[in-house]
Amino acid sequence: MPELKLKTLFSAEEIERQVVRLGQEINRDYQDREIILVGILKGSFLFIADLCRQLQGPLTIDFMRLASYGSETQSSGIIELRKDLEVSIRGKHVLVVEDIIDSGLTLQSLLHRLQERQPASLKVCALIDKRARREVSLEADYIGITMDDGFIVGYGLDYDERYRNLPGIFLAEPFE
Repeated sequence: MPELKLKTLFSAEEIERQVVRLGQEINRDYQDREIILVGILKGSFLFIADLCRQLQGPLTIDFMRLASYGSETQSSGIIELRKDLEVSIRGKHVLVVEDIIDSGLTLQSLLHRLQERQPASLKVCALIDKRARREVSLEADYIGITMDDGFIVGYGLDYDERYRNLPGIFLAEPFE
C-alpha cells in the first residue's frame, strides 16, 4: 500500500467549530423531540461522538455499516449492508450522521432502506459534502463543510482503514 502525502485542509479547531454550529442547528430544529442518531460506520464514529455531546434533547444512538469503497479511492457503486440497526425507527425522528457524501449512491441506498421502516422524519447530517462526483440528486439537511473534490483522510475518514485517527482532515495524494 502506498504512503500518502498529506496536506491539511481543515484543522481540528475548524472541525470543532463546525460540529458546534451543527449541534446548535439540530438543537433548534428538534428542541425537545427525541431523536435517533444513526451513525454510519466506520467513518462517522468520531463525528457522531463529538456531535452527540453538542445535543441537548433526548436521543438514542445506533449504527449501521455500509460499504461501497473497498480499498479504492472512488465508490464501486455496489452498496453492501454489513451491520443493521438494533433499534426500531418506526414512528421516530431519525437523523443519519454521515462522515462524507461523495457520489451520493451509498446515502441514497441507505435512505431508501430507512424510509421503508416508516420513521416519523428522516434527515441527514454530513460533516463533509463533496459535490464534484455526485451521481444522484441528494442534499443533506445539515452540512458541516462543503468541498469540490479531492481524496481526504483524517477525523474518521480512511484510506484502506488507515489515517482515521488524525485530528484534522487532510487532502491525500500518493507519493510518486
